[in-house]
Amino acid sequence: MNLRSISFRLVAWYTGLLAVLFLLLGMLLYTNLRHFLENDVRQSEARRTHQIASALLAHVETLGETNVVAQTREWFAPEMNNRFIRITRLDGSLVYRAGVPKDGSYNPAEVPVPVVHGAAEYSRKYRLAGGQLLLVQTLVYQKDLRAGYVVEFGELLDPVESMLRHLFLQLAFGLPLAVIIIAGGGYYLLRRALTPVGQITQAAETITQHNLSERLPVARTDDELAALAMSLNRMIARLDEAFQNSKRFVADASHDLRTPLTILRGELETLSEDRRLEPEVRGRIESMLEEAVHLSKIVEQLFTLSRLDAGEARTEWTKFDLAELARSTTEQMNLLAEDKGILVTCQAEQSLMVEGDRVRLKQVIVNLLDNAIKYSRAAGTVQVRVHGVNGHAELEVVDDGIGIPAEALPHVFERFYRVDQVRASSAESAGLGLSIVKSICTAHQAEVEAASSLGVGSCFRVKLPVCKSN
Repeated sequence: MNLRSISFRLVAWYTGLLAVLFLLLGMLLYTNLRHFLENDVRQSEARRTHQIASALLAHVETLGETNVVAQTREWFAPEMNNRFIRITRLDGSLVYRAGVPKDGSYNPAEVPVPVVHGAAEYSRKYRLAGGQLLLVQTLVYQKDLRAGYVVEFGELLDPVESMLRHLFLQLAFGLPLAVIIIAGGGYYLLRRALTPVGQITQAAETITQHNLSERLPVARTDDELAALAMSLNRMIARLDEAFQNSKRFVADASHDLRTPLTILRGELETLSEDRRLEPEVRGRIESMLEEAVHLSKIVEQLFTLSRLDAGEARTEWTKFDLAELARSTTEQMNLLAEDKGILVTCQAEQSLMVEGDRVRLKQVIVNLLDNAIKYSRAAGTVQVRVHGVNGHAELEVVDDGIGIPAEALPHVFERFYRVDQVRASSAESAGLGLSIVKSICTAHQAEVEAASSLGVGSCFRVKLPVCKSN
């Protein structure tokens, strides 16, 4: 999972926000429920203290304290109901105190006698020895200046605490589970919503200068992503039109330049053979002829690139042995290498059948060998190797020449790109030979790469898919 992706960050943000909101709501629910339950118990106790005061203590002079105690026991049965009841006089002397509850949960004698203060009615909590929490409502009742009583009525908060514990456990397990479910569902829905983005990305990766006619998929959602895809498609259409215009211009210019250059070369060749001309004039004409030949080569290379861009390399595909083609081409290029005293060898023992345009793939070998011979040192060596690797045929051209700087390697297949050191060594180079190699390889679904060390040499490797059946 990519922690920096938009989907992960959105899900993490909203999951964190929901977790905080759920936590606050859970705390609010827990606090309000505790307050409500305790307040309900407190109000119930307050009604009972008022009942004892108004119905019994108000008539204590006629009933007597003994009858008050008897009536209290009869009405509330504190021992049976686990209730705490205590009636004391204002001077602190005890009138009545309930006995130990039937379940023996606590001892009422442990509850300290309250200190009477100005408030006529109040409640308090006691933490008993057994850990229980006792809520006691206290009422100070004074009929006249002579008779006054303190009535206490209390109940254990165990039922309240039990309910709150259940609620806490439900919140502790339920809220994280809800957050996980929401996060998972949100991530799933977000991934589905962003699926068009992935499809657009994959389609965009496949679009190159050779298939600008293709378009990005447009989701039928009529939303921002669909609008983005349509906008990008319109941009690709404009790029396609501009690229086609550029290719047409190069093709037309190259085609139109071939005829006058051919005529110019012919005229200059005729003049250079005229013995009536002065040697100095003839030398200048020969220099002009060399430049015309160089210009013709550039025009021919541009014309080749324009035809490759138009898909010409896929029109005449056949099956042939790449090893045999490498051997025969190497033998032909040996004549060029001998002039510089360079030894060209070929290691291609294994027969490897490939499918493609034999003429164009031969041009790949010729261009790579020409490049290696041109930039090798005198009396150097150039090796051509053909071998099979994982269902592919690999063609390698290795030299021990001047090498290519590391910063220039990513650009050697660009059109008209020339390394400064190489350009200084060979003014004839136009920087199109390797571009033609790249275009031919692209048309054959082949990979071409270069590795080089400055001052040590270079290696150009072409990887072609082998035919499934030889």
